[in-house]
Order: sequence, then C-alpha cells, then structure tokens
Amino acid sequence: MEWIDAIGQAHRPDPQARIVSLVPSVTEMLCDFGLAPQLVGRTGFCVHPAEQVRAIAKVGGTKDVNLDKLRRLAPSHVVVNIDENEKPTVDQIAAMGARIVVTHPLAPRDNLALAALLGGVFCRQAEAAAWSAQFSAALAGLRPGTPRRVLYCIWKDPWMTVSRDTYIANMLASIGWQVPTLGTARYPAFDWTPQLLAELDLILLSSEPYRFTEADATALAAELGKPVWLVDGEMLSWYGTRALAGLHYLQALAAR
Repeated sequence: MEWIDAIGQAHRPDPQARIVSLVPSVTEMLCDFGLAPQLVGRTGFCVHPAEQVRAIAKVGGTKDVNLDKLRRLAPSHVVVNIDENEKPTVDQIAAMGARIVVTHPLAPRDNLALAALLGGVFCRQAEAAAWSAQFSAALAGLRPGTPRRVLYCIWKDPWMTVSRDTYIANMLASIGWQVPTLGTARYPAFDWTPQLLAELDLILLSSEPYRFTEADATALAAELGKPVWLVDGEMLSWYGTRALAGLHYLQALAAR
C-alpha cells in the first residue's frame, strides 16, 4: 500500500526508515507513535517530548536548516511542512536523495489524515488508529461557545496575525470564533486602526512564535480598551498529537 502526502506524493511503508523531522509538532507525534529510536535529526524548536528529543541530533531551525549536518545523518525520509519550511531548502534536501514527506494540516480534522500518513509510512498504523479514535471522539464532542470576533496576534514590530485559511483560524472557528480578513497574506501585518478595533470582541496574544506575556496583555488592554487574553500558542497551533490536548484547551476557552 502507498500513502499520499499533502502534495500528492506517494510513499511506500518503510519499517527501517531513518527520519529527520523539520516540524516540531510532527516530531512530537512521531515520538508518541514510538518512533523516537528512528528519529536521527530534528530542529532546535522540536522540544516535545523533552526526555525523548534530548538524544536526537539538532539540524538548525525550521527555516535555517544546516544542510551539512543533515547530510551527515543520512536520513531516508525528511518530514517537512508547507508553512514552516522553505521550499528552496526542501529542494536541496530532496537532491541529497532523501524521501520528502510533505505535511500541511489546515483544520482540526486534518490531524486524522496526518496521523494516517505518518503511521502508514513509518509502520505505526495501530498507534495512529488508537490516537485517531481519541481525537475523533474529542472533536465530535467539542461544543461552540459564544460567537466572538477575535484577532490572534503572533508577532509585534510589526504586529502580525493569521488569516482565515490557517490551522489556527480553523481551530478557533471550531468554537465559533472568527478572525478578520486583513489582506491576502496568510500571516498579514496590521495596524491598530479604529476600524479594526470596531470589528473585534476579543484580542488574543499567543505565547509563540513571539513570546507574549500576561504583562503584554494587561498593557495592551489598557491601551486599546478591549479585552486581551494571553493564550497558549502550542495548544492552538500545534497539530499532531498535541492537538488532542488542544481541543480540550479550546473547550475551556469557549467556556471562559
């Protein structure tokens, strides 16, 4: 059987795969599926599960991969993501001869396809199926809260947010929260205009990739006169196995 990735490439199962993961949330899912012994490389941002990833070699960041280090690890497969990794870098890795497994979840339900892909290619179908059953039950049980118009901030200087076609926005939409449309970029920059503020019920400051703090939330709320909450970015942006905890976190947000 062959497994099809996010760009339509077919992959045969390989129980002996030597894997480099350039996607933090995927690294966590692979470890949770029992594949840590086959992970020969990761990024410095792949920090979960801490005890297991500590022994896995780092190959730089998600966008500044050290190609010489990666080459020396001689992976058979490199797992990448369309949003997180740069295509020119991925093309260079492909030229080394590694199989490139491309991921691109855009909504909570896409975690099921992600689990099936990784479980299938790396011969952990039982683990993937067991996790998917838990996730499907949690997703089916998710109950929307009060509809809100929210702005999810991921950066400052410049201020940046997420568009409606991102995984984060679709996670928020699952509890009835909608983000505004601000241009055509997937992660647009914006200014705090009166027109924008008039559209919003709530501002969310993510703990990553910019590390906003409670102090930032308090100061911004005082400045803008709008409610501002600090939220756990891992829970809302990490697909893979952390997304199961993310659904429970979403439910708590909806009830807040």
